[in-house]
Parts: sequence; C-alpha cells; structure tokens
Amino acid sequence: MSNSSMTLDNTTDQRLTHLEIKATYTEDLVEQLDKIVARQQQQIDLLLREVAELRQPPTDGDRGTARSLRDDLPPHF
Repeated sequence: MSNSSMTLDNTTDQRLTHLEIKATYTEDLVEQLDKIVARQQQQIDLLLREVAELRQPPTDGDRGTARSLRDDLPPHF
C-alpha cells in the first residue's frame, strides 16, 4: 500500500468518525427538542382547557348573582 493510499484512508476514517460524532449529537438534540415540544403541547392543551372554562358563562351553582368586574377593583380606585 502506498503512502498516498494510507493518507487517503486515514482522511476518510477521520471524516467518517467526525460525521458519526455529529450524527450522535444531532440525534441527542432531536430527542431533547422532541421532549420540549411534547411538554409545551401539554401546557398549550391545559391553557386551552382553562380558557374554554373561563369563556363559559357562570352557572347558578357558581355564583348566586352575576358578578361585576368593578368588584375586582382594588379599594384605592
């Protein structure tokens, strides 16, 4: 085997090793991002349910009478 052939093999091996390392890091990053997206989707679903509940008109069991937003004003207003 000639010197240039060995150098080419070493260069190819190094490039292959470098690509394998990058692929591993990329796989880890994708896995982390997938977990983040799943957690954010759960948070979005919870917030959508809470907004839907807030949009529903109060029932007789919730409050005896309709509540005015002025009831929530602090006393200094």
